[in-house]
Amino acid sequence: MSHDGLTTRAVMRSVAFLTAGALTLPVLTACSSDDRASAPAAAQDIALTPRDKVADGATLTWAVDALPETLNAFQADADAATTRVAQATLPAMFRLDAQGRPQRDPDFLESAKVVETEPRQVVLYKLNQQAVWSDGREIGADDFAAQWRALSGKDTAYWTARNAGYERIERIDRGANNLEVRVTFAKPFADWRALFTPLYPKDVMGTPDSFNDGARGKLKVSAGPFAVQKFDTKAGEATLQRSARWWGGPAKLDKLVLRAVPRDKRAAALAAGKVDLAEIDPGEARRIALAARDRGTSGPLAHGPGAAITPGQALRSWALAHGEDEDAAEAEQLARSRTRKAVEKYADEQAGLRDLIVRKSLEPAYTQLALNGSTGPLSDERVRRAVARALDRDELASVVLSPLGLPAKPVGSHLALAGQPAYTDSSGALGKQDTAEARALLADAGWVPGGPVKGTKDAKDAKDAKEKAEDDAKKAGADPDKASGSGQDGSDGTYIVGRDDPKPGDLPVKPGDLPASLPAPAAAAQRIAVERQAAAFAPAAGEDGEQARRQDGPQRIGQGGAPGAYAPKGTAAPRDPSAGASPAEAAAGPLAKDGKPLTLRFVLPSGPGSEALRAVGERISRMLERIGIRTETTKVADDSYFKDHIASGQYDLALYSWPGTAYPATDARPIYAKPVPAADGSLNVEQNYTRVGTDHIDQLLDQASSELDEERSRELVRQADARIWAAAGSIPLYQRPELVAVRKNVVNAGAFGFETPIYQNIGLAKSPGHKPGHK
Repeated sequence: MSHDGLTTRAVMRSVAFLTAGALTLPVLTACSSDDRASAPAAAQDIALTPRDKVADGATLTWAVDALPETLNAFQADADAATTRVAQATLPAMFRLDAQGRPQRDPDFLESAKVVETEPRQVVLYKLNQQAVWSDGREIGADDFAAQWRALSGKDTAYWTARNAGYERIERIDRGANNLEVRVTFAKPFADWRALFTPLYPKDVMGTPDSFNDGARGKLKVSAGPFAVQKFDTKAGEATLQRSARWWGGPAKLDKLVLRAVPRDKRAAALAAGKVDLAEIDPGEARRIALAARDRGTSGPLAHGPGAAITPGQALRSWALAHGEDEDAAEAEQLARSRTRKAVEKYADEQAGLRDLIVRKSLEPAYTQLALNGSTGPLSDERVRRAVARALDRDELASVVLSPLGLPAKPVGSHLALAGQPAYTDSSGALGKQDTAEARALLADAGWVPGGPVKGTKDAKDAKDAKEKAEDDAKKAGADPDKASGSGQDGSDGTYIVGRDDPKPGDLPVKPGDLPASLPAPAAAAQRIAVERQAAAFAPAAGEDGEQARRQDGPQRIGQGGAPGAYAPKGTAAPRDPSAGASPAEAAAGPLAKDGKPLTLRFVLPSGPGSEALRAVGERISRMLERIGIRTETTKVADDSYFKDHIASGQYDLALYSWPGTAYPATDARPIYAKPVPAADGSLNVEQNYTRVGTDHIDQLLDQASSELDEERSRELVRQADARIWAAAGSIPLYQRPELVAVRKNVVNAGAFGFETPIYQNIGLAKSPGHKPGHK
């Protein structure tokens, strides 16, 4: 499993992908239409081809990380391969399009709509009259009812991983016939389109035993363009064959084979022809690009094993291998033999990679910097915001995406991705990168340069450094106790917010006249300011807006000013960032507070597929060092990274990813839920591994999930996202790259982006002169 997270809705929320004080508060307005993306950041890349241009027949082998432990997508150990099988073999009421929007699947569903809202929400499904299970039984209300009962959460004998939405259903009835299904909800559910996808037969869902064990390694009954023919755990293969019972457009492939191939073995498997399609890492993508470049050339390759050996090194190696020292000669001959074999193997693989192409897009998932707010310095929201303000997210996105030729734009939302209807860039609720503001936040939280550290001589060193800096300032002609521009009133030149401001009404206040930096001495005041800023990015309306104002606290709004733009009286503003660091700052030591240095534990995975995460982690560490935060980086084994560190809270900073979703109000609720104490005294965090949350965020997401007006529901999601930004528990960085290696003649497959694959259309392009029946 990638540490950047899972890509399927069925399991994406049970496991993560493998990721007060001074504050700039500009005058804010509601988000304009320009802030809301109308198209994905990168188009999908699947060699889209009409069905009549796709050959009939052939077998396609698709690499997966591992053979699925279960074929039941609603169990805890379901994974991406489980979803692949379910999508190809089971009914789906709705599938996602390229913009991550749910669309009715006409092969299964003639229509589905909300037909009543009072006194209860009622959704009426009208099923395709041709839709039947592979045993000949028509798909109907009985299957819907069995799945609801299994996933409702009322019977704990069912080992379910999730029940979101199903627990809101009150009853399911047949309509005019078994092909009409009436679903009545006890509580309104905005994301009702998420339900019954996939839909399992009542034979699987009917009893706890059949649910728990009946669909783990087999699917006796299915309903899709493919059916499970063979599930060979020993060989690591699941074979799907074209279904004879499928009523839609017949599958172009005879067979679709899912083969387990580890990430570090995929280049070799592709070169040897063992797989035809595989998600790959940037290193493999570079190899395929080099293979295409080298086509038609002769002689040794200029890359790969042995390519970096200089003529001098080669001569020295030959001399050692033929020297009089027999032991040294034997060792060198062995090393030369190994190098020669590695060069030959690499050259053979490169030749096999020439018939491949890399299709690339952006995966529907984003990588974030997670800040554990449960303990340590990051339990102070001012420190979390300082970390966020220190990050140059454009630079971090560019590190990963620019070398791949993909758009390097930071993600602006926790709850939607560019192109989705709910997407709005709400990052302004926290503020852009600003080193001076980050330092001011830390200072307000009590972390000061050169602060004494218990058990060390830091106190004396800090004092000496300060005295030296003051002496240097005096020699330069500056009075360390007075600002160079101090007036005759005895002021030291420090701008005091509130004290030195003109009183409301004295002078007209224009947006450009507001101070850029407004520090506050208390975390409570800072929280109120940022939440007001979040409210400005996601403005509430009517009664909900009044509720938001009550929750965010009383506002102090000066004439012509913006909510939250004024700090309490008597707060000193930070120095002008353009003036650079003062002599004292330049000579200051590490930040410290209460005798402890400001050091954060940064946990990263050590596996071969996590190079990009480690590169981003190094950049983040350097950015934090600029504001006085030191990091201690720990690289841990991939198999323990999430379980033993992220989920258990044994970290301060970490990088991992969450997959995108078409249903953020439902799927995001456990990720950003405010942790609550459990009965045994522990903290129940659900999937909120940062341990940062608020009651208001919970309320907004709850309201969004119950709001049947789609645009109003999206607006509530946007408001929730602005407040998630303000809480600074997680900082979205970039959308993950999606790199897929495929044979050049494979069409309708590759980097799908958000879109659900249409498995019956995947196949091989017809070659020139192709005749019907030719394979």
